[in-house]
Amino acid sequence: MLINLSELLTVKGKSKEYRADIEFEAFESRLGVYKVLESDKVSLEITHHGNREISIKGKTRLVLSIPCDRCLQEVLTPIDIEIERTADMNVDNSDTEQETDEQNYIDGYNLDVDKLVYDEILINLPMKILCKEDCNGICNRCGANLNIETCDCDREVLDPRMSVIRDIFNNFKEV
Repeated sequence: MLINLSELLTVKGKSKEYRADIEFEAFESRLGVYKVLESDKVSLEITHHGNREISIKGKTRLVLSIPCDRCLQEVLTPIDIEIERTADMNVDNSDTEQETDEQNYIDGYNLDVDKLVYDEILINLPMKILCKEDCNGICNRCGANLNIETCDCDREVLDPRMSVIRDIFNNFKEV
């Protein structure tokens, strides 16, 4: 959703509250595509501080469906987002690339709520997602989910660097 800020920028000290819907149905990043199962409206308070500088405060809550890092089962992951940003509307898209990357949610006089929320999800996304703390994962040989079933695969991992020592022990057993 786009919010037009031109009316807000006419008066110094003017503040306005907005409630906007999140329009994207999936969160896409290099990590994968995660479906948005639930989303609250984004409540924003935008204040003009003069000299075309604004502050943005807001909050929302999302629930994403993200696969477990060990067993790949879908996990409902709630993400609470608190937004506190300042933006300089004097920065134009032709300015340095670093400055425009920081404010990619502002284009001219428009604030793109979806891009703002997307940036906040990237910051607040958990590093590791587990379906449960003691998740056993999947078998690296047959792919069975070890939380649900057991398999007869040989799980002994042999280090090839230890083969010489293993040969010495095997020779002692023969004597």
